[in-house]
Amino acid sequence: MRAAFRFALAGLALLPLASAQAIDLNEQFSLVITPTLVSDYRFSGISQTMGDPAAQLNVMLSHASGLYAGVWTSNVDFGHDDEARQELEYYAGYYWQITDDISLDTWYTQYDFSGASQYNQSDVQATLDAYGVLLGAKYASNVKGPDYEDENGNWHTGAQNEDLASAFIGYRTLLPAEIGFEARYEYVDYKDEAFWNSDFSSSRSDYRDWEIKLTRDLLGVTWGLSYIDTDLSKAECLSFMGYDDVCSATLMASASKTF
Repeated sequence: MRAAFRFALAGLALLPLASAQAIDLNEQFSLVITPTLVSDYRFSGISQTMGDPAAQLNVMLSHASGLYAGVWTSNVDFGHDDEARQELEYYAGYYWQITDDISLDTWYTQYDFSGASQYNQSDVQATLDAYGVLLGAKYASNVKGPDYEDENGNWHTGAQNEDLASAFIGYRTLLPAEIGFEARYEYVDYKDEAFWNSDFSSSRSDYRDWEIKLTRDLLGVTWGLSYIDTDLSKAECLSFMGYDDVCSATLMASASKTF
């Protein structure tokens, strides 16, 4: 994963277990299956498909205790003849419904990329939901650093086993006409210099991204429309991803159905 961090609104699509539809297997276990189509797979504000659509699938087995495990997948495209074409995420966690209005979700994720093992990594995440206010954080210690271009135009492969941390604040609620509203603001820190200006005279290790999303259930499908953006300049995006147009503002449409 070139942009190595994900907040649940943008990718993993783990619905809160308390509200997700599910197939009851017995009194203790239930299964959630969620296929999703998105017009652009954005991860922490950065496209993972060169701005193209993605087909995604989440399959999650949950226990009445709050324990759960599952797998999530999506097509990806990082350009530059990169061989990565599919992302697979294996995750396991615990969802604690503390009160009717407060919950804590903690989970571990292993990321695997078919044909591009250099992007494989893992992280731990936690999200606190209190009366619709979301507070979350992630940490990974085995992330592949970004490939980068030096001042002479030579490309270098990013280092392995880089650290990465992220924190976000968000809010979600139900508006009139049963329209869901979600908003988040995320801070991502790669710990080392990763984003350079056009003449390579200055750089930074962190950036910020944000998303505003509206959803509506209609005909058994959850339809979504998101506005997503980052504070990365075109030059910083180019130095990090190799393209200058995959970090800028976009409208992303989505359609998902949970069984």
